[in-house]
Amino acid sequence: MREYLVVFGISLGVTYLLASIARQLAVRFGAVARVRDRDVHAIPTPYFGGPAMFGGLLAAYLVSMHLPFLSLADSTVFGPVRGVLLGGAVICLVGIIDDLYELDALSKFAGQVLAAIIVVTQGVQFFYLPLYGNYLGLDQIQAMIFTVILIVGTANAVNFVDGLDGLAAGIVAIGAVAFFAYAFILAVENGETRAIAAALLTAALAGACIGILPHNFFPARMFIGDSGSMLIGFVLACSSISLTGQFPATSLTEGVGGAEVNSFLPALLPLILPFTILLVPFIDLGLAVVRRTRAGRSPFSPDKMHIHHRLLEIGHSHRRAVLLMYAGAGLVAFGSVVISLFSGWQSIAGFGVLAVLTAAAVFLLPKLDEKVWS
Repeated sequence: MREYLVVFGISLGVTYLLASIARQLAVRFGAVARVRDRDVHAIPTPYFGGPAMFGGLLAAYLVSMHLPFLSLADSTVFGPVRGVLLGGAVICLVGIIDDLYELDALSKFAGQVLAAIIVVTQGVQFFYLPLYGNYLGLDQIQAMIFTVILIVGTANAVNFVDGLDGLAAGIVAIGAVAFFAYAFILAVENGETRAIAAALLTAALAGACIGILPHNFFPARMFIGDSGSMLIGFVLACSSISLTGQFPATSLTEGVGGAEVNSFLPALLPLILPFTILLVPFIDLGLAVVRRTRAGRSPFSPDKMHIHHRLLEIGHSHRRAVLLMYAGAGLVAFGSVVISLFSGWQSIAGFGVLAVLTAAAVFLLPKLDEKVWS
């Protein structure tokens, strides 16, 4: 655990320091978010949060190779991490070009697919799918297609949610911490090695996302841009996928405190966790496609009807809208992990109570504000 904390700290510190340099470079090269009708920021704001976060991830990886415990890990740990960083470099570069020149949707999509294919060729892919309590083996082509779809879908969902200061980075940080806890606890409770590619990636990812927040939280001094949102969504998806290749699913049967866990759940969570963490963004993505298609517009055409826009419209401040979406992401992410690792009705009941409280905060806080100021 201590070495993962070092990885987290290195990624956080390097990202925080590089962000100031990246912000200056963005201004110099004209990578600046202009103020448009659908935007919520009031002044032009520089991009390039992505390169700073990638620098943090890379620094964390280089340091981890020299830590006493992790340095002894075999290729099952550092091989997937190298593959994810290589693909991450590609998708970050695509985002940088988009931040500078505004790529068309097809070119951006092609870059995302290329980055995902690179990761798959490095061995980060699904080898089986949990299906009705059993496991469905995948051939190479099936595994590649399914893995690419999940990675590209997650990267785009995070890109879609990146509409308020600090929103995407905060949500992905929460998801990374939740999945790190899941992977590490599951390995400990089942007597597996604690040197895990998924844990290394999520520790570094959480550090990078938190390291950028002082620059990116409202009022933001810089945006992470497409280079950042696509990068962190990409790494989050790859982190969860990498866990399925390291542990045999049938060997993970024990939860916290000796609680029996159906081996189907540990096999299923790496598949569904990117979707559960990003449940709201994925719903937002689906609604946006339907809304724009019904209006006769391209599904990639921008508008100002996303969920974060609606939170602002019903009376939430910028900061509180972001914090409420953090709460929703944390509820789903940690709720999924707790239900998977703990047995008994208490975990489900606790999840239900927190869900009610979160929903109440969304709809009641604006009304309380009206009463206070009236």
